[in-house]
Amino acid sequence: MTKLTLASLALLICGAVITAACAPVRAFDTVMPKDSGSRKVASDISYGEGPRRKLDVYAPVTSGKRPLPMIVFIYGGSWSGGTREGYHFAARALAAAGFVTIVPDYRLVPEVHFPGFIEDCAAAVRWARAHAHDYAGDPNRIVIVGHSAGAYNGAMLALDPQYLGKDRAAIKGFAGLAGPYDFLPLDGPITSRTFGQWPRLEETQPIHYAAASAPPMLLLHGGEDGTVWPKNSINLDARLRAMGARSELKVYPDLGHVGIVTALAKPFRDKAPVLDDVTSFARRVTGS
Repeated sequence: MTKLTLASLALLICGAVITAACAPVRAFDTVMPKDSGSRKVASDISYGEGPRRKLDVYAPVTSGKRPLPMIVFIYGGSWSGGTREGYHFAARALAAAGFVTIVPDYRLVPEVHFPGFIEDCAAAVRWARAHAHDYAGDPNRIVIVGHSAGAYNGAMLALDPQYLGKDRAAIKGFAGLAGPYDFLPLDGPITSRTFGQWPRLEETQPIHYAAASAPPMLLLHGGEDGTVWPKNSINLDARLRAMGARSELKVYPDLGHVGIVTALAKPFRDKAPVLDDVTSFARRVTGS
């Protein structure tokens, strides 16, 4: 199979991924070449009870100066699908850039609704801090990176102090790819079933928690995204800036909702500098 054919097939597979179940994601990941400068160093680690509270750890092949900054990567899937096994391509890319990278699973709708999935991601971050030294990581230099629903979860961890408490001080930055941050009123079946049971809907919105105390934020979006409208990132960036927080916004004109995350994969990095933008930001905020 030629490189062009492989890339085209992978993109077709991934086109069904983000709002679908796990198998297409794993199929995409299987055919993607991985970054040779990184490796998985731990698998199926429990950070809580139950099959969905497990994570994998990736690290650079050459560790360089220790301890290394850390990234917690949170995948999307409409809060009802997704699995860490489908994101080796993203984790290996981030780890090859010099970060100990953790990819957790988390409980999904209908097993939980808001805020259960955020609480799981918070538990994974606390695990990362507690076990950082086991993998040459720095527990005080963590960047959260997320895509789509995962970007929502990560933004809530970064903005709402209730989830991480004192551990929030270790979050040096947040990079969100195509995240939903400002989507009231609930106008679709996905958001209605995920958040509709909460009595105070404004509390479900990341933009509600924008404050000067927020960690530095990098908000990336595709201009052609018809799944999560770019206004989500645009509005949150404007609110953060108005509050005196550090926020950077970048809209890639020709990318859609899937393309912004597949741009982390080696065959698609020429579509947009998503990986470079995320890792440059992460290095800057962690001082690495």
